[in-house]
Amino acid sequence: MTIDLEPSAPTLPEPAIGDHAADLLFRHARTANTFTDEPVTDGEVRALYDLVKWAPTSMNTQPLRITLVRTPEARERLVRHLSAGNQAKTAAAPLVAVLTADRSFHDRMPTLFPHFPGARDMFLDDERREATAHFNAALQVGYVILGVRAIGLAAGPMTGFDAQGLEQELFPAGDRRVLAVVNIGHPGPDAFRDRLPRLDYDEVVDTI
Repeated sequence: MTIDLEPSAPTLPEPAIGDHAADLLFRHARTANTFTDEPVTDGEVRALYDLVKWAPTSMNTQPLRITLVRTPEARERLVRHLSAGNQAKTAAAPLVAVLTADRSFHDRMPTLFPHFPGARDMFLDDERREATAHFNAALQVGYVILGVRAIGLAAGPMTGFDAQGLEQELFPAGDRRVLAVVNIGHPGPDAFRDRLPRLDYDEVVDTI
């Protein structure tokens, strides 16, 4: 008789959203590097936003802003600030979204957090406002990527760009901080590279 001394892997419960949705959003999803010529419609973008607007943010600050780059002129202005490896695929993508943190998000606080009349005043300090905008908008960026997948499209998020140059080019008022550039569309030929390894549970999770 052979005795297996290796601990067996725990049986994991099926995700509440079901395996198909879990595969679509997480397990099988990867960054897309090529896209077909099929356009991304305004209706699809609205469907995307209708999902991702529910992302949690501190005090309902919602600092993320999404700028859709559709015209050839705007695309050219964007592409020249990207790293060399990101330029060609961004120039050819059906839709590109520039995701930014609004440094003036606090001006909307009376509407977004009406139960706390003094909420806006909490963010008059520049350092606190900048940190809040960056963290919460970055959280929303993750939801945008999941939202793109949820509506049946593929996302190609990138951080390879000259952030200062891009901000000066597209947002000269100085009120935006560029966090990511995301190509969006239907995946094209050889869109996905082999998946890279992920850290195991025991390498990430501990208990105290």
